Amino acid sequence: MPGLKSRIANTGRLFAASTHGIAAVEFAMVIPLLLLLLLATFDGGRAIALYMKVRSATYTLAAVTNQYTVIQSSDMTSIVGATSVVLAPYSNTPAIVRISQLSMNSAGQVTVNWSYALNGTALSQGSTVTVPASFAPSNNATCSSYPCYLILAQVSYAFSPTFNYFASGGITLSDNLYVTPRSSNCVLYPPQNVTSC
Repeated sequence: MPGLKSRIANTGRLFAASTHGIAAVEFAMVIPLLLLLLLATFDGGRAIALYMKVRSATYTLAAVTNQYTVIQSSDMTSIVGATSVVLAPYSNTPAIVRISQLSMNSAGQVTVNWSYALNGTALSQGSTVTVPASFAPSNNATCSSYPCYLILAQVSYAFSPTFNYFASGGITLSDNLYVTPRSSNCVLYPPQNVTSC
């Protein structure tokens, strides 16, 4: 029996000293983490790309709207429709697009003059809105007379990750932008009875 014990001991030592197959074992331990990182990176990359599209859509919405002097219903459909072109190839169904004109008096009170929304709720006419402090009359270099009008463009998008490793349940990507009318003191919107500034 001493030969059997010796052979078992030698086999055990050889097994412990063997380096064959270690890479395969390490790879098998690491592959789930690598796959998780790959899937999370895929969703994260899509979220970043979509957020950049949301920002571009917001800018487009504001830049097109502030060039009008009067907006009719057909114009408004075209204006908000431009956001779906910017968001392509992503679907515009999860996007909420809102364009509003705000009126600010010399005391800094801001109210909604008119508002239109696609896939969401427009701001109520006459409701009070809080704007960034940089638009307060004491800080505002864009308003030379009052009432002063601002165009507020808002776009939000409900992003649903494909694999749910980047963010479980989804996240809302949103952006907003304030601009002043370019062609007149305010932008008229007769469909909401705004026919004068």
